[in-house]
Amino acid sequence: MSRRSRLARIAAVVSVLVVFFAPATAAANSPLAGLTGAAPIDPWLVDRLDATGFADELTVLVHGTSLAAAHAAVERAGLSRVGDLERIGVAIARGTAFQVSLVAKQAGVTYVEGNRPIELFTTSSHDATLGTKSITDSTARSGKPLDGRGVSVAVIDTGVDPTHPFFQTGDGDSIVVANLKHVCGIVRTNLDACFSDVGPLVDTDTGSAGGHGTHVNGIVAGQPTTLADGGTVRGAAPGARLVSLSMGAGLLIINANMGLEWVLEHHAAPCGDDVSKSDCPPIRVVNNSYGPSSGGKFDPKSATAKLQRALAAEGVVTVWANGNGGGNGSDNRSNPPGQDPRPGIISVASYFDRDTGTRNGLLSDFSSRGDKSAPATWPDISAPGENITSACRPYLAICSTGGDPRSGENPQDAAAFNTISGTSMAAPHIAGIVAQLFQLNPSATPGQIENALKSTAHRYTDGAGYRTAGDYQSSYDKGTGLVDVVAAAAALGGYPVATSREASSVHTASTTSSCGG
Repeated sequence: MSRRSRLARIAAVVSVLVVFFAPATAAANSPLAGLTGAAPIDPWLVDRLDATGFADELTVLVHGTSLAAAHAAVERAGLSRVGDLERIGVAIARGTAFQVSLVAKQAGVTYVEGNRPIELFTTSSHDATLGTKSITDSTARSGKPLDGRGVSVAVIDTGVDPTHPFFQTGDGDSIVVANLKHVCGIVRTNLDACFSDVGPLVDTDTGSAGGHGTHVNGIVAGQPTTLADGGTVRGAAPGARLVSLSMGAGLLIINANMGLEWVLEHHAAPCGDDVSKSDCPPIRVVNNSYGPSSGGKFDPKSATAKLQRALAAEGVVTVWANGNGGGNGSDNRSNPPGQDPRPGIISVASYFDRDTGTRNGLLSDFSSRGDKSAPATWPDISAPGENITSACRPYLAICSTGGDPRSGENPQDAAAFNTISGTSMAAPHIAGIVAQLFQLNPSATPGQIENALKSTAHRYTDGAGYRTAGDYQSSYDKGTGLVDVVAAAAALGGYPVATSREASSVHTASTTSSCGG
């Protein structure tokens, strides 16, 4: 049965039951008061409604013309309200398939969205970005390295181990300035009560998906570190600070959206108004290395779209891993939120430098391709995402699958680094580079940051050819090309681009393996 047919069947059932149960004039407080034409229902949710038993319950997002309207609709339909996304007028509710269908017919409801499962874009198993050159050149020309200082990066993921040496400065301070654990599922209405800052000594990266968040945070801002084998590693923006939002191992879109709303509410002062911006800088970019497993169509009505567009309006860039669905361009496998055309929302494909640090490597086989006939589905840009060495712990689930465990210099840091691949690893490269660009030009808009990255990307030739897509030359598999930090900084009015464009070896896994940009 088609989705349209299922929607029609649901609407017919609701209409029949309304006629059967409703009095001639519904009382104002009746569950059936205020019925109107049905609001759209998320197609994914339609499938769930069709497959759900009579007594089984679903968790949904009820979008309203206002939060009060969403609350009233939830009450009239008999759903239980378990939380809110206040800034975008969305109530989180739970109830039977009939109640979910009924809420779509309430006055003031604009959309009903399902609690779709998501996954982390990691596979088990380079300084092609010119990131090291950027830091070196900027230090030589201005005396200040372009390393992301003065900027915090929010990472919505499984959590972080802030005691890891990759997150410790030379003075012993942690670069994880806020270590937030989601503690209440979705059954609280107070957003702040759902996130507890557990401090710089607590590892929040546990559970079935443990290790992913620690690895991703390290790619953003890991400190320059010498390994036991003499190699060196660092993050893309080692001067930036990290705000980790641990959504745990239960990967559902509502929890991730609560993380996005927390950033929307607190980006200006993530550690509180009583903490100085020098100790805890404003959040200017948020990294999201997760999404639905199969990719698919962007939904502009979704809570995620509303939240990231509100973030862009307030000066915060949102970065998305484009997904690990591979493909050949015959269909769209890109992560849906990253397809948002709003400036300042960036999707990232995975580039593989073949462990050489060069700029003419390959597009990773696993990296999701968009639909070659629909440029709106294409990724925005590529960044290193294959064979990336970053912080791990051997007892964390994902870290134990890495193909190249390496130890720190201290005995307690045995196998504390590992090499993992995925667009999950490519996205935080871009998040760290965005922090560098905001350091260079704090007044830049998210759209200007995105334009600087895409207009200067290095067009490596592997894969599909480039063709005009809007304002850029782009491709369905790798977007506008490989990020070039030096050129992007110059595009924002920074230091001049040096004439030498050779890649350094910091990203070469076999010699000085790095996770950094």
